[in-house]
Amino acid sequence: MRTLVVGASGHLGGEVARLASAAGAEVRGTATTRAGGWSPLDITDRAAVLALTASVRPQLIVNAAYRADSWPACADGAAHVALAAAESGARLVHVSTDAVHAGRPAPYGDDEPPTPVYTYGAAKAAGETAVRAIAPSAVVVRTSLIVGDTRSKQVRLSLDLATGRRRGALFTDEHRCPIDATDLATAILELAATDYTGLINVAGPDPLSRADLGRLIAAAHHLDPATVPTCTTAEAGLGPRPSHLLLDSTRATTLLKSPPRPVAETLTHNRHPSVD
Repeated sequence: MRTLVVGASGHLGGEVARLASAAGAEVRGTATTRAGGWSPLDITDRAAVLALTASVRPQLIVNAAYRADSWPACADGAAHVALAAAESGARLVHVSTDAVHAGRPAPYGDDEPPTPVYTYGAAKAAGETAVRAIAPSAVVVRTSLIVGDTRSKQVRLSLDLATGRRRGALFTDEHRCPIDATDLATAILELAATDYTGLINVAGPDPLSRADLGRLIAAAHHLDPATVPTCTTAEAGLGPRPSHLLLDSTRATTLLKSPPRPVAETLTHNRHPSVD
């Protein structure tokens, strides 16, 4: 399929573009600048989004754009991409997040409504609502922390903390279901080729604290896991934030030929450079 990857300069978007191209798709991508040769696009500009889509005429649009600090990018941008997909008749896969939930000990099912407690989660929840209203045939993928190579914000943070390049600590009492970027990109393209519509959780099978994830990342890059500073959220003096954002991905596991692997496995099997 002729594929448009919105946010192709990011870690996940880059993997989606790479895998789609390797499978023989004609791929166009967007970035906020001309990074990587992708088309510059401000997804908060509805006219620009519609114009690009009219020019590319994609059969599939994957919206992997990510700006945690921007309500317009997460909410308005999602609506603009959904409108472009609806007007062009393209299949749409929209990437959302576990942060739409408030957090609880029990995992969240695919169809549970958002209960955000901070701005990023609220913006992504608004984006979900817009996508489902404007493009009801879209797939909305809720996922978790994305790891892989050093394009991953989680990986860079963990390595910077372990080597002292950055001050701070990773939380021992905040748990997520991290996922490898290539596994997630594979799942997105698999889902795009089905007739599935609506919400679906696609996250790693194993819950991990942020601290344990950081230790795994450090070890994968030949660093002593004990060098990763850790603390609790209370010790960090933070306000209310979700402590357990666990996604039940059973539905995705039954649909996908290649369900996501535990990140302990992907980090160990992938070759990573040593970090000084």
